[in-house]
Amino acid sequence: MGLTSTAKKLQGLSDRAEAMYKQVQKLQERIIGLEEEMDDTHDTVKRLDHQISEQRELLIAIADEQGLDGEQILADAAIDEAELEDDGDDEAAEESVDEAETEA
Repeated sequence: MGLTSTAKKLQGLSDRAEAMYKQVQKLQERIIGLEEEMDDTHDTVKRLDHQISEQRELLIAIADEQGLDGEQILADAAIDEAELEDDGDDEAAEESVDEAETEA
């Protein structure tokens, strides 16, 4: 009786260990896939960043040709964008406070 019980326990442990090993293998495959996707995304972002830089230089040159201060236009746009983001952050913070007060 003791040997049968021990054999069953060992078989159960073996089955669980095999199932865990399969799960680890699946996780490893997923991680490898995610790393590959991350590398692809990184390459895409670098390429897009380079293209944006080229387009920025082109737009500045066109603005200068037209007698406009391209750098100032871009600086003003960046300031406007930052202000919009700040307003959005402020609104989100206010909503969080309102939600917290409602829950209390």
